[in-house]
Amino acid sequence: MNLNQIQNVYFIGIGGIGMSALARYFKYIGKQVSGYDKTPSMLTSELIESGIDIHFEDNINLIPSDYFVENTLVIFTPAVPKSHSEWNYFIERNYEIKKRAEVLGIITKDTFSFAVAGTHGKTTTSSILGHILYESGADVTAFVGGIVENYNSNLIGTGKTVTVVEADEFDRSFLHLHPNIACITSMDADHLDIYGTSDAIEASFVEFASKVEDKNKLFITRELPLEGVQCAINEDAVYKAYNVRIEDGSYVFDVQTPSEIIKDLHFGLPGKHNLMNGLMAIAMAKTYGTPTEAIARAIASFNGIRRRFSYQIKSENLVYIDDYAHHPTEINAVHQAVRELYPGRKVLAVFQPHLFSRTRDFADGFAASLSQFDEVFLMDIYPARELPMEGITSQWLLGKMTNSNKKIVAKEDLLAEIKASDAPIIVTIGAGDIGEMVPSIKKMLNENI
Repeated sequence: MNLNQIQNVYFIGIGGIGMSALARYFKYIGKQVSGYDKTPSMLTSELIESGIDIHFEDNINLIPSDYFVENTLVIFTPAVPKSHSEWNYFIERNYEIKKRAEVLGIITKDTFSFAVAGTHGKTTTSSILGHILYESGADVTAFVGGIVENYNSNLIGTGKTVTVVEADEFDRSFLHLHPNIACITSMDADHLDIYGTSDAIEASFVEFASKVEDKNKLFITRELPLEGVQCAINEDAVYKAYNVRIEDGSYVFDVQTPSEIIKDLHFGLPGKHNLMNGLMAIAMAKTYGTPTEAIARAIASFNGIRRRFSYQIKSENLVYIDDYAHHPTEINAVHQAVRELYPGRKVLAVFQPHLFSRTRDFADGFAASLSQFDEVFLMDIYPARELPMEGITSQWLLGKMTNSNKKIVAKEDLLAEIKASDAPIIVTIGAGDIGEMVPSIKKMLNENI
């Protein structure tokens, strides 16, 4: 398929974080862009402000009349139900219809592509890498699964020859990509509703890794059973971060590479997991040929990603952090970072589980990770693409937690419950619509400081 022959791009599910990045990209390169989403959000509002027409009713009459078969590409999310009338309208008329991953595959085939894979850390690593390349002057576009604070966008750059993409394992999407340089940050079990077993997930990552023929351009952690260039913190590896310390709330560290030692890098994202993400980005940028001075400047100036350990309030008496974590490993990483930064202080975690199947599959892990916090508010499970499952509820999950200071909190009661807590450190966690509540939580807390 030749994207140059396409005049219009229509998105079914345009408000998703990955879909919206593609929408921004096609808008920038001069295509007519519009689409449908189920519900309004901050992302859809930003797209509308940029000139993209979006509607929230499944109605074929709202599809632009000049979006003809011969000049239109339709991009859909796998979450769209097969009964969707707009989806069926395009199928019945033989439109060119592709998944987001397939479109990214077309784009990466025609560019020098960096692909960042892993069940955790994709968004942060790809954002740091995109920022490094952009700041160094590379002709790059980075498609990111989060809003990067430096750019207030999930699209970095406007380059035509170099791309950075998140290699998403969901639905085996990353197998559509054509990476020149890649990394795999982790291969933990996830998306068991798609894969069935952890072995099936691992096999899919092995297949992705095989796409990088030169294993000197595939970067991995020490524990992964793959052939590639190892990266590690305070352990022997080809790329090693060491002499790690905290100064003024930021990491300062040295990096050993195959050719040099880079001293005193400054990096503002908290948590050892983010340090590893930064190291992976540094390794890929160095391999590409990015100058060391440019890497050091970019690492120091990276401000983070919205909903990835995102500070909403940071005062002496009150700290409010919001994070997208939706897997036990990610919650553990949030807890480690909070304890490292605020030792001895009471921490309230507000968690909204995401998906009934994920809650079922990792219930014991969720219970263990959440029980580490001093106080826990557990919200109802956010269903996303799923129907309820018998017996899988937040009350059931609460019963597995060993922390005695825990309770179920309804969405409509959340502000009042947070206000009543005496915890000076508050963290909201989850991949559902809890993110939409962050502004009102922040407003309430600021009014009560």
